[in-house]
Formats: sequence, C-alpha cells, structure tokens
Amino acid sequence: MTTKTDHPARTAGYASQAAVRARDKAAWLELFAADGIVEDPIGPSVFDPEGKGHRGRDAIAAFWDKSIGATEAIEFLFDDSFACGNEVAFTGTIRSHIGGQVIDAEGVFTYRVDDDDGKILALRAFWEAERAMQTMKPA
Repeated sequence: MTTKTDHPARTAGYASQAAVRARDKAAWLELFAADGIVEDPIGPSVFDPEGKGHRGRDAIAAFWDKSIGATEAIEFLFDDSFACGNEVAFTGTIRSHIGGQVIDAEGVFTYRVDDDDGKILALRAFWEAERAMQTMKPA
C-alpha cells in the first residue's frame, strides 16, 4: 500500500494522478514547472519517436492529447512509493481504458519537484510498451 506521509514530490505525484483521473488537463499542466519534462515511457515510443521527452508546457500539453486524452479513463494501481530528496518513485500498474479495451502498464513512475514551490520538474515512467500490450483485454 502506498504510504501517505507528507513529502513534496509525493504530494505532486498524488495531485498529478488526481488530475489525470478527473480528466483535468489544465490542472495537470499547472503542476509542472515551465521547463518540466515528461518521459512516459522513457526512450523512443509511439508518443515520443526520438525518445527525448516532452519538455515545456506546450510539449507536455501535446503529450496529454496523444496519450492521456486518447483514453476513456486511467487508474493508478500503485503498491507503494519511496520518497528521497526531491523525488518519489511509485511502483505498480497504470491501467488505461481505451477503445473498449484495458491495458496494464506495470512499472516504476517517478516525479521530481523543485525546492521552491513543489512544481514537477520531471515525470518519468519506466514501463515496457510490448509487455503492456500483452495485457490488453476487453474492458
């Protein structure tokens, strides 16, 4: 079970997850620093062919449209979280509902925040697309 102790990165992670569950793109974008980056998944993917990540709010907004916005719902089924320094790592599964199907991406999902106002500097997701696609099943 994920612990809920106060920690700026954990707080930002929970806020990010809540905004995604609520389908609130504006609230989600507001959580990021102006030069924040999203790497989900890390490296080249269908969302990021060059594997350089999505840096800045405009690029992060485009990522939302291509990935989060293409789903009907997203669930965060995290087993635990580990906060160190200005970062937190959540472990578990992100379940995406898309086109009448469910896909589970099991992995490690990290958030790094700045020291001043807790804005997300980096959201990085360690999961394997091929492995996730193997979990696809009707919703």
